[in-house]
Amino acid sequence: MFRLPLFALALVALPGAALAQPQLVAASPAANASVAKPMKLTLAFSEALQADHSSITLTMTGMPGMADHPPMPIKGFTTAPAADGKGLVVTLPRALPSGSYDLSWSVMGHDHQTVSGQYSFTVR
Repeated sequence: MFRLPLFALALVALPGAALAQPQLVAASPAANASVAKPMKLTLAFSEALQADHSSITLTMTGMPGMADHPPMPIKGFTTAPAADGKGLVVTLPRALPSGSYDLSWSVMGHDHQTVSGQYSFTVR
């Protein structure tokens, strides 16, 4: 008879564990940071990712001295999984020029749930 309450408790607890999704826990450059011209960007997540279903987009949103600078997608970079499988490493073909940037990410955990987010940083 005492097993039924434990079974019910387990059923209530399991859905929370199954719904865990990757969360961004660290990034370089970090959100709202002002950094020297980076050649590499890194994103670290709370759990392992399915790298082949994870991606980033990088957009230059402003350039010093150009008030009407239109958003410009940055192309030509490579994205690879981090060594521990819990992140993405973006290698740029050349250092980012001075300006403001938006980095958008979309990742899939092993539960097949896609999570996305976005943050901004500045290159000085």
